[in-house]
Amino acid sequence: MTKIKVIIPAYNEEASIPLVIRAIPAIVNEIIVVSNTSTDNTELNAKNAGATVLIEPQKGYGYACLKGLDYIAKQDSKPDIVVFLDGDYSDYPEELTKIVKPIIKENIDFVVGARVKELREEGAMTKPQIFGNWLATTLMGLFFRSTFTDLGPFRAIKYSKLLDLKMEDKTYGWTVEMQLKALKQKMSYKEIAVNYRNRIGVSKVSGTVKGAIFAGVKILTWIFKYSFK
Repeated sequence: MTKIKVIIPAYNEEASIPLVIRAIPAIVNEIIVVSNTSTDNTELNAKNAGATVLIEPQKGYGYACLKGLDYIAKQDSKPDIVVFLDGDYSDYPEELTKIVKPIIKENIDFVVGARVKELREEGAMTKPQIFGNWLATTLMGLFFRSTFTDLGPFRAIKYSKLLDLKMEDKTYGWTVEMQLKALKQKMSYKEIAVNYRNRIGVSKVSGTVKGAIFAGVKILTWIFKYSFK
C-alpha cells in the first residue's frame, strides 16, 4: 500500500487549517502542519483536527517545508509520496487523490496541480500572481523546453526523488526550485488541472506589494541561475 504524507506550511491560518485537514482524503498516512511563526490558534486548531504539529521559528515558506522534511527524515518508516498543500483552503484538499494518481498508476515522479483559469474562482489569483506564473513558466519553456503552466503549491512527488532534489530555498523560491531541479534531473512530470478558490484570510505573499516583489525576484533568480548552469 502506498504511504503518503502531507506537509502544510501555515502562518496564522486558525480559521482555515481545520477545514484543510478534514478535507484531506483518508488515504493519507500523516498530515504534518508546520506553524511558521503563527501567533493565533493555528497550532491548537491543527492539533485538534488530527494533524502532527511542528513549529518553525524562522519565517519563510521554504523553512517550513524543510522543517517538515527534516521530521520525515528522522522517522523509521519513510513515505512513498510527499504532498505539499497550502493551509489557507484555497486548494481543494479532496483533489489529492487525483494529484497522486499519476505517481501511483503511471509511475510519474512529480505532479503539479495547475490552477487553470476554467477551474479558478474569480479573484482567487491576483494579477501579479497570474503574470508571474506566466512569465516564470514561459521562461522555463524557453530555457528547458518545459511544459509547466503553473507554479501551483498543491503538488506531489516521490519521496526518493524529492531527496534527490536537495531542496534548499528558504522562502518564496521553493516551488520554482523544485520544478527547475526536476527538469534538470530529467524527472518525469505531469500537470493536473485543479480547482482553486479565494483563500480564507489575507495572503502573506501576493496580498502585499513587498511579498509580490520579493517572490517575483526570487523566482526569476532561480530560473536564471539554472539557465546558465
